[in-house]
Amino acid sequence: MSPSISVIMPVLNEERHLRQAVQQVLEQDYDGAIEVVLAVGPSKDRTQEVADAIAAADPRVSVVPNPTGRTPNALNAAIAASSGGIVARVDGHAMLPEDYLRTAVRTLEETGADNVGGIMAAEGVTPFEQAVARAMTSKIGVGNAAFHVGGEGGPADTVYLGVFRREALERVGGYDEHFQRAQDWEMNHRIRESGGLVWFQPKMRVSYRPRPNVRALAKQYFHYGRWRRVVARTHQGTINLRYLAPPTAVLGIVLGLVVAPFFWLAAVIPAAYLVAILAGSVLTGRGLPPGALALLPVAYMTMHLSWGFGFLTSSPKLNKPREGIGLHDLFN
Repeated sequence: MSPSISVIMPVLNEERHLRQAVQQVLEQDYDGAIEVVLAVGPSKDRTQEVADAIAAADPRVSVVPNPTGRTPNALNAAIAASSGGIVARVDGHAMLPEDYLRTAVRTLEETGADNVGGIMAAEGVTPFEQAVARAMTSKIGVGNAAFHVGGEGGPADTVYLGVFRREALERVGGYDEHFQRAQDWEMNHRIRESGGLVWFQPKMRVSYRPRPNVRALAKQYFHYGRWRRVVARTHQGTINLRYLAPPTAVLGIVLGLVVAPFFWLAAVIPAAYLVAILAGSVLTGRGLPPGALALLPVAYMTMHLSWGFGFLTSSPKLNKPREGIGLHDLFN
């Protein structure tokens, strides 16, 4: 018999998408038991009402509060309130293919992994969203991370969302609530450090809607860079050249612009970056509508420079305290 699955969903301001997201979980082609735990934060829309109505209509759905509104807190609260031997993280706006959970469990069994996940399939509707979606699935935009750009299945540093063995979550203490962002990467690192295996399964594709404008995208990537550096300070040796490329680009561009009035050759640095982005946009933008293609360089530069600036300005005050907060605190 297939193992029971607890689907945990951190939910905040998801009134528009929550019903459909939960429905696609409950309609999964899976012959084991499925429960859904919604950890609802203090939303500005009718998310709480929608979540309560879904739970009232289906006994497989329950709701737990997340007064902090923070993602790792929501995930830990939902895990603690769940009971399945398998725990699947799903976002409140994620649209799962019908075989997602079945594929995940089969992959866990075949590989012996502690966590499996697939592709963050970015899909846009507006020209700007389409540009960001292309950037997020390109090595120019996000490096060679398989969960963004695809590739063969196999061991990975991290994966999108994640379907976990419960014993693995308990072994590492769940999500560390110190990390407002990058909590997935950080916990997958601890799973791997404890001897566990994280596995990328390209057959698990989840639709993702990119940020709708430059400001929202810049904020998202600024915090990605900021908190990725906090992870690097916490876990020595976890930074590679891919992560150092954006801050290096920011430093080079700023240096070039500052020095150029006194030494014109310094302008070559920002000019070279701009030319590289424009050329890369032409190469990776094939098939995009004209409006989205015109915005592709904007998407690339926003992602690179925001991430790099966030990394460079990440304050040591954000560093993790000596004692972390996680599932151990909830179970003890």
